[in-house]
Amino acid sequence: MIRNVLFLCTGNSARSILAEALLSRLGAGRFRAYSAGSRPAGRVHPLALELLAALGHPIGELRSKHWEEFAGPDAPELHFIFTVCDHAASEACPVWPGRPASAHWGIADPAAVAGDPARCRRAFEKAHAELTDRIGAFLRLDIERMSAQRLAAELARIGREGLVLPD
Repeated sequence: MIRNVLFLCTGNSARSILAEALLSRLGAGRFRAYSAGSRPAGRVHPLALELLAALGHPIGELRSKHWEEFAGPDAPELHFIFTVCDHAASEACPVWPGRPASAHWGIADPAAVAGDPARCRRAFEKAHAELTDRIGAFLRLDIERMSAQRLAAELARIGREGLVLPD
């Protein structure tokens, strides 16, 4: 069974886009990744696209979109929802059909870094590395065999620590 995962952020231009691309690649065959925002920027940040393209991720279908796109009757059934920015985590979200498992995986906003282009690129690389770590930890979970309570605890732990602790 392929599980659908939605990454949420306010602008849906950087962190959630990076997460969508990462899980699309790393979770291929097990997970389908999506991203959205509460107040989408309307465009994907150019440095996010640049980094993803340099790492060999397909970027042609990545776009900034509103989270309402995933709350309607024609939306894919969601199994997991992860907020990757503090603003989205504190906002009133739509009621998601099916009661997907959720957690907050806060990542510093690389799009907020200004000034020196090398510094800006490093911020995107750092966010990508942190998301790679968390998504890798998520993929190592034996979600088929975990109770809902244990799964919720592990998802929260990944958000806090970025790794899966042994039993």
